[in-house]
Amino acid sequence: MPIRDGFSLKPEKGYFKRLGVDAMAFDDIYPAGHQSGVSVIMHARRIMTNGDMRLEQTPGQWQPLPKQLERTLDEKNNAIITRLKYPDPDNHLRGFNPMIYPDFEMEYTVTVKGEGESIYVTLDLNRPIPEKYYGKACFNIELFPGELFGKPWIMDEKCGIFPRQPNAPTERKTPNLKIGTMPPPENGISANISHLSKTESCQYNPIIADDLIALPYASGKRFTSCPDDPFKRVTVESLSGSIHLHDGRMNHNNGWFVLSETIEINKAKGAVQWKITPNALEDWKYTPAIQLSCVGYMPNQKKVALIELDERETKFENAALFRLTPEGEIPVFKAPAAYWGKFLRYQYLAFDFSFITDEGLYLVRYMDQSSCVFSVSKDVYSRGVWQPVLEYFLPVQMCHMRVNEKYRVWHGLCHNDDAKMAPTNFNHIDGYVQGPSTLTKFESGESVPGVNQGGWHDAGDFDLRIESQAGEMYVLASAYEAFHVDYDETTIDQEKKITEIHQPDGKNDILQQIEHGALSVVGAYKSLGRLYRGIICPDLRQYVLLGDSANMTDNIKGTSDDRWVFTEDNPPRELTCAAELAASGRALHGFNDDLSKDCIDIARELFEKTRVDSERAECAKIHAAIELFLTLGEEKYRAFILSSKDFILNHLPRLASVISRVIHALGDARFTSEVRAALSSVHEDMLAKSRETPYGIPYRPHIWGAGWAIQSLGYEYYYLHKAFPDLFDKEILLNALNFVLGCHPGSNTASFASGVGAVSATTAYGLNRADFSYIPGGVISGTALIRPDFPELLTWPYLWQQTEYVLGGGSSHYMFLVLAAIELLSK
Repeated sequence: MPIRDGFSLKPEKGYFKRLGVDAMAFDDIYPAGHQSGVSVIMHARRIMTNGDMRLEQTPGQWQPLPKQLERTLDEKNNAIITRLKYPDPDNHLRGFNPMIYPDFEMEYTVTVKGEGESIYVTLDLNRPIPEKYYGKACFNIELFPGELFGKPWIMDEKCGIFPRQPNAPTERKTPNLKIGTMPPPENGISANISHLSKTESCQYNPIIADDLIALPYASGKRFTSCPDDPFKRVTVESLSGSIHLHDGRMNHNNGWFVLSETIEINKAKGAVQWKITPNALEDWKYTPAIQLSCVGYMPNQKKVALIELDERETKFENAALFRLTPEGEIPVFKAPAAYWGKFLRYQYLAFDFSFITDEGLYLVRYMDQSSCVFSVSKDVYSRGVWQPVLEYFLPVQMCHMRVNEKYRVWHGLCHNDDAKMAPTNFNHIDGYVQGPSTLTKFESGESVPGVNQGGWHDAGDFDLRIESQAGEMYVLASAYEAFHVDYDETTIDQEKKITEIHQPDGKNDILQQIEHGALSVVGAYKSLGRLYRGIICPDLRQYVLLGDSANMTDNIKGTSDDRWVFTEDNPPRELTCAAELAASGRALHGFNDDLSKDCIDIARELFEKTRVDSERAECAKIHAAIELFLTLGEEKYRAFILSSKDFILNHLPRLASVISRVIHALGDARFTSEVRAALSSVHEDMLAKSRETPYGIPYRPHIWGAGWAIQSLGYEYYYLHKAFPDLFDKEILLNALNFVLGCHPGSNTASFASGVGAVSATTAYGLNRADFSYIPGGVISGTALIRPDFPELLTWPYLWQQTEYVLGGGSSHYMFLVLAAIELLSK
């Protein structure tokens, strides 16, 4: 069958299209997360990405990245031209995760041009590469492993199957670190090269993982992936040299397959030239995706299934609802779905079946596609929906404990040797920076007592950040207070440091979890005389640990593997923590009165002594005053809130939820009236943003999937609804819950809540990610946006921006939303 058209640049989209295949170039911003450079999306699957010049054949998240300078859409020549350079000085020994840049300075241009059925990629250098970097400097493109395991490939006369695990032999190379490094920045706090790159007795270090790589599975001029699959078949041909097929998982567990061409030392213009030819099916259209709650709905709940369609679709079919009975399916309702419009790259229909109130099992069909099975029941949320957060996720995340579940040990007793004071003037990893002072009585390297208790691992990582610890306590305290949660399925023995899942101990699990967080925050404050910034392992080798957290340290205090405790001078964070401690102390009253008093006393002290140095700090101080007033009822806090009226009214978008918690308790009718009037603009802004999407909530992801932000929005919205139900109806909150449970963009319509719903995220980025498994009750980051318009949720455990769990919200926000839905829909 003849092909009607070739790749053409669509300026309104910013990328090339040809039938069901898209080619993007440097429109995304996150190469460390496998989303940037030259990318190919074939029939709604991202097949290739990160096409760019790199300094290693199989780089990971710690290896140097170029700095993008300029991107130009050349409509006349059907091309996208991007100018980049090495190094990026903002990342050399600086930033959230410092990198070590070699002494390699180069500007270059990547030109991507559409010609007929192919995309031509040309790399032009401003000068030939230095001879010492021959064999290192290369042009790479990455292939997503999750689509390829067990699939065939052909390279010239050689062929093979993409393996599920990386296979030897390996090849030793000179690491860039030994070839030469850039000098550290002259000013400010930098990372220490020797510390970042340290190894002991031939051990692996991920920042110098280019010293040992897998030998290519094959090398040649022409490579074809998935020759048996017309939906994924793509050929890459080099017009300038040889392509090598590498397995990036040999260096980094989260690596991808990589096609790489070494840059010759005598070339500058046209240093690398590739012809990429993805197979494009002429009659292909996006398969309709039916999006709804994978759990179901209460009888009186609004029920709308969204049907996501190809943007070229012009013929719309009827949607149908079926009920499942012991005798099989029976049709219930069939009708045209309402046309919603276009969003991102798709069109949407809305199939409203809210009038269905009969309890039972149902599914929705559109054309030849079926939704998952879901329930309509007044008890739909009563078991196995919010409870797994308390039953599984929070217990598994507990630090300084051994966590058992009958025969299974989720992890052994960990980090009982916590912690040493961090070094000063030190830029560490994961955003931890210690200034010129420890800000405490402890010297760097000195063991700090009282910090080897309580706290939760920060989901995919094993550190304890103050915002994740105090923030988690706060959401749990909010849920306990709002919904009177009384649930006991877990034994938590703080003296023996053992947790037993599904072994009740007669104590309220949610209060035991608040207690566990408070033990960490309060214990550290008492020792340090201030809040910690966080507690994290001292080196990168420990940081990338997968598996049992008991293996991160030896549990012997004072040895070199002890974690470090960092401090900071951060008034907004300290005052926010004061609010969270005040609420947590309120919840713990009557359960652990000593710890309750400690929480409240520390909140008072932080409120009094912490300076206000910014608008953010002023907002946080008002938040602290609100929680202290709710806890203590003291006039001084009420007076402070009322004296801040003008500031509150001028900053309502940030303070709307927290002021709504207290507004009716203040007993000031005039202030209440003014807040209500001012909230009308907040309400209109929320509605306007919600109407941008067919989901009835804002969806504007930056890098991470927007699931956590949407859950947080629903959590905050609850307090607006409770304070002013005539102004804020309950639908945005319920829409946020449905979004998490499966009504979200993209072809993957699984519930973000692992183990919850008929289909859910059961391959997630937690401590268990190396096992391609999940933790029940964990809630992943969710559907991300491949810029500019492709929603994506891959089944892959190593994409933190799509499948990571988190503390300080996330799962607990989700639990809160379910409990709120039960309350609001039961009236």
